[in-house]
Amino acid sequence: MDASLTTLCYIRQGNQVLMLHRIRKEQDKSRGKWIGIGGTFEPGESPEECVLREVREETGLTLTSWQFRGLVTLVSDTWRDNHIHLFTADAFTGRLDPDCCEGEFRWFSWDKMQTLPTWEGGIFLDLLEQDRPFFSLKLRYQGGRLAEAALNGCPLPLKQAPEAP
Repeated sequence: MDASLTTLCYIRQGNQVLMLHRIRKEQDKSRGKWIGIGGTFEPGESPEECVLREVREETGLTLTSWQFRGLVTLVSDTWRDNHIHLFTADAFTGRLDPDCCEGEFRWFSWDKMQTLPTWEGGIFLDLLEQDRPFFSLKLRYQGGRLAEAALNGCPLPLKQAPEAP
């Protein structure tokens, strides 16, 4: 199986969420989008070790309270599959380092965060906000468009974007 293993963490401070605007790498499939903090597993790492390392490397913060919330499986006809280990965090030490090689950080309210340009199929953001127990979410893309979604093995209806006039 040729799939990447990654982590993604949404760090909360009060009613604010730390987001990364991916604008610095030209060959970034997430370029121009706002995402949580995370990255790719190194050999031998557990999901928890990976998320702690990635958050520290990208932000300068050390998580002191986090929760493993779910597994998101991304399948596409244009890139290799990705298994995202999804976390939330609500406590950390250290100071945010604004010098990230991938983009710029900004704190947003949860409501505002959900209006930012993100990957289509941010269904997991709704699941996090609803405080759902651990879940498995599969998102299948055709090109850059979400074609199918399933939560814990059950198909989900897709929100269709309005057609252009």
